[in-house]
Amino acid sequence: MLVLGIDPGSAVTGYGVVALDGSRLRHVASGAIRTPSGNPLPSRLRAIHDALVAVIDEYRPAEVAVEELFVARHARAALVLGHARGVALLAAAEAGLEVAGYAPRLVKQTVVGYGQAEKGQVAEMVRRLLGLAEAPRPADVTDALALAICHLQHAGVARRIAGGVVQ
Repeated sequence: MLVLGIDPGSAVTGYGVVALDGSRLRHVASGAIRTPSGNPLPSRLRAIHDALVAVIDEYRPAEVAVEELFVARHARAALVLGHARGVALLAAAEAGLEVAGYAPRLVKQTVVGYGQAEKGQVAEMVRRLLGLAEAPRPADVTDALALAICHLQHAGVARRIAGGVVQ
């Protein structure tokens, strides 16, 4: 199964494509979609959408995992982040893909084993789980890969339960 993880942001949106081959995780692709801060928000959102559509078209994931919004200190920042998340959801919906959302704490708990893990700890576990020589940069890319890994873990358990196979 191939999963696309998306860490939405208006300046940098990270994406990561991870495959599950049997019980082994495999890094397929990852990157950062950067939008110039001087551009108007609608233009930046369009660029994020178009880039995600291209990623979906190229890799054909079976499902998408997107980071849930968290309560930010600044309402404006949360609103802009919500817009970026919205275009990520739109790109997935246009492709007819199932989307799952995960809170940052659950992603950290799943990948690292500790819901309050630091970014460096998440990066190191992503590197190890995917057998990479070094952790992907920027952190948005690592977070997107962590989302895909989290989804593969949780979706696999849900499928086994739905199929009546619990180990």
